[in-house]
Amino acid sequence: MRILMIALLFVSSMAVAQQTEQHIQKLALLDSEISALYQESLTKSGSAKSVIELQLLNKNDELRSVIKELIENSTEETDPLLVQHVRKQVTFISQASEFLSKLITADEKQLDQASEEEKLNAQKKLGETRRFYIRMLGEQWVNYQWLKQLGFPQRKNTAKLIKNVEHRLDFMSASLTFDSQQEALLAKQLSTASDTEKPSAQLLHLLAQRQVASDIANLQYLVELANKMGLDTALYTRQMFEVTGDLTNDILDPKVLIALLSGWVDEISLWLVENTPRVLFKIFIFTVVIFIFRVLKNLTRKMVTRAVASPNLNMSRLMQEFFIAMSGKGVFLIGLLIALSQIGLDLTPILTGFGVAGVVIGFALQNTLSNFASGMMLLIYRPFDVSDLVEAGGVSGKVSHMSLVSTTIKTFDNQILIVPNSKIWGDTIKNVTHERVRRVDMVFGIGYNDSIEHAEQVLNSIIDAHPAVLRSPEKTIKLQTLNTSSVDFIVRPWVKTEDYWDVYWDITREVKLRFDREGLSIPFPQQDVHLHMVEKKA
Repeated sequence: MRILMIALLFVSSMAVAQQTEQHIQKLALLDSEISALYQESLTKSGSAKSVIELQLLNKNDELRSVIKELIENSTEETDPLLVQHVRKQVTFISQASEFLSKLITADEKQLDQASEEEKLNAQKKLGETRRFYIRMLGEQWVNYQWLKQLGFPQRKNTAKLIKNVEHRLDFMSASLTFDSQQEALLAKQLSTASDTEKPSAQLLHLLAQRQVASDIANLQYLVELANKMGLDTALYTRQMFEVTGDLTNDILDPKVLIALLSGWVDEISLWLVENTPRVLFKIFIFTVVIFIFRVLKNLTRKMVTRAVASPNLNMSRLMQEFFIAMSGKGVFLIGLLIALSQIGLDLTPILTGFGVAGVVIGFALQNTLSNFASGMMLLIYRPFDVSDLVEAGGVSGKVSHMSLVSTTIKTFDNQILIVPNSKIWGDTIKNVTHERVRRVDMVFGIGYNDSIEHAEQVLNSIIDAHPAVLRSPEKTIKLQTLNTSSVDFIVRPWVKTEDYWDVYWDITREVKLRFDREGLSIPFPQQDVHLHMVEKKA
């Protein structure tokens, strides 16, 4: 067993040694290829040089990947070779960073001088250069960590790099603040730009959006690098959250949460200090305007009440209540809009929103609008008024109240029914109490054996004796029908509308009493049945 273990360890060490040897060979090959590409780049210019530089970066990434694998499995034999290559990387990154720094300055100048058509390309070029420069900072940090692992710590260079990263963090943070403000300002200008100004405004806004996106990406990379360096990045993480609104795991860091909360508290405190007097004054103005218009509302209601009550207008109570209510509400609505404008609220989007909402609500509430239209027709044509007895919408009772949507009817047994106006307007409306005088229609029958003249005399005396029966128009008492079981008289006296039911009930009672005293019968339905016997044949 022990021999087997030793054999396995030997095989494993041989495999590692073989793999290390392959990596060293690959390292030498990449070195020669990079040197060749570098020499070739010195003889090229323009796009050809850019292509070779891109190849250089890709080859260098392969080289760094090999170095990383060798460092993870470093031995005393490979350490000198690794130190040599890492030092080359330090020199290469330093030179690349210096070159990119100068290139950033040139690209910034080119962007400032570029025409509107060239700005997009110039901005893209500048963004790529800045991104490469920040990437170089990260790779240099890795180089210093490799040297530290190999026993050659670079304390001064590391401190210098950390200071450079801190400077870049401050710069990118300020750049993001400025560019995000510019983007918001340009977005506002774009929304109000005319048709001729829109193309230019759209281009500027697009440039600002791309710049903000580039700033966020660069700041995020720098924050990740600064975290590896042990720097406090809570303020920068808070800034990215405030700009982007994206939740990340960094938000759960207590330092970041404290920074967020403290920033919000500071902003609120600063806002209160700067705006409290102005806000209090606006609230005071708002309150005063509302109070004044409440007083005007009551005065308007009183004036409209007197105006609509004029006999010359001949308005129904429903119409009067409608104008009184709408006048007060209209005055108060105007006052509310004025008060809102005094506190700095822009009424244009509100009024526009009311218009859009009106269209949407109109489609959603078609039945309600139908009731509204029916209510307007009821107010205009006035088929009934408050306190009228009506039969409408399938119900009977006294009209208690009416709005533009529904009518409230109180039934004779004291129930409250709320009927939609569309149902009332779309059906037959019977107003029982609209006229001052009504005719009471009654039918009384006597038997075929009773005297018609006697019955007429009794009915006339009953009608004439009742004090509520009007003398004009004249009453009607006529023999109407020779019915199957009775001889029927129609009795139709005229009365005031409010006396209708009293007269109806009094006369009906008196007819029964007088007929009994006078010997007049009130027959009930009857039939004579005749039976005929049929002889059965034998």
